[in-house]
Amino acid sequence: MSATLPDVGTRILFFADASSVHTRRWVAAVVERGAEAIVITRQPAEVPGATEVIAIAPGSDKLTWFKALPEVRRVAREVAQRFQPTLVHGHYVTSYGLWAAMCGLKLPTVLTAWGSDILVTPRDSRLMRLVVAWSLRHADLITADSLDMIDEIARYHPAAPCHQILWGADTDVFTPSDTAADPTHFDIVSLRSWEPNYNIDTIVAGFAQFAAQRPQAHARLHLLGGGSLSEALHAQVAELGLQDQVQFHGRVNDVQMVQAIQQSRVSVSVPTSDATSVSVLESMACGLPVLASDLPANRQWVDEQGGWVVPVRDAQALTQALLLAHDHPEQSARMGLHNRERIERDASRRGQMDAMWRLYQRLLHPTVPRQQRKRAVTG
Repeated sequence: MSATLPDVGTRILFFADASSVHTRRWVAAVVERGAEAIVITRQPAEVPGATEVIAIAPGSDKLTWFKALPEVRRVAREVAQRFQPTLVHGHYVTSYGLWAAMCGLKLPTVLTAWGSDILVTPRDSRLMRLVVAWSLRHADLITADSLDMIDEIARYHPAAPCHQILWGADTDVFTPSDTAADPTHFDIVSLRSWEPNYNIDTIVAGFAQFAAQRPQAHARLHLLGGGSLSEALHAQVAELGLQDQVQFHGRVNDVQMVQAIQQSRVSVSVPTSDATSVSVLESMACGLPVLASDLPANRQWVDEQGGWVVPVRDAQALTQALLLAHDHPEQSARMGLHNRERIERDASRRGQMDAMWRLYQRLLHPTVPRQQRKRAVTG
């Protein structure tokens, strides 16, 4: 249990994707610390620890986020009467964040940005820029998991009370292996979804070049995650003749994920756009060096002491980094140790949720009137 004393009066009404593991982990963390929680969602699913999960307008089409607002306000009023929440928390600014900001409850409101809702979607249209700006300006507290997102939030709301809170890695579950990796194989792991943004095809292409240049490595690539590009990736692997060296694991649980990471020598994450990646943090927590794409959020965590940063969609640069990881095993091992220490110090999930709990309590029990507060950015 957390060392933070529970406040039995904390009751949080979440607007969030109930099917997301991030939502489930966040709710479990606040319940562990003494809160009660109800989740309003479009993606109904069990959320362990939540008192109730309420589905409104199930689905994901964009227009319904706006069409459902009268129903959101009606349900929020009904929940408020029987649950008496003390604060509202919306996850993902352009969807559930909008619902939280417009639910009509005069309560302290928290918004958490997830990444694309700040870094990508607002660039699609003037409407989404207005939605982001309006929602942020109606929040009493905003959190994001990377410094570049905090900078972007400041463009929409210069006075935003914004804090960096990471999803973090469970350092009790994601740990270095007690035994050395198989010396007869050079295993590489990718934990990202098989979707266009994550450039799994680039990983496969870079791996193919590496395997051709170091046949003695008996290299294997483990692809976890699953996604819409499964058929195309299988076809690419077959065309390259790598069926025996690329293993498609798909979506797995934490135990299987830890096993895949621990048997590997390097973790690869090369998306086109990203905030702080939980899978990168979890790989680091397991003591692996990380090969990451050149993005602000990645550069915050991956430096020359812990891995390699390569240009987006550059298979040749990815190959060169894999060659370095293979050819200099002692350096790679030092990188892994550095990464484990860094996560324990700066990005454990328990420590991040302790920090979030303190922010909740500060919001509920302010020493400075809300209208007098200045923008505070913390890491």
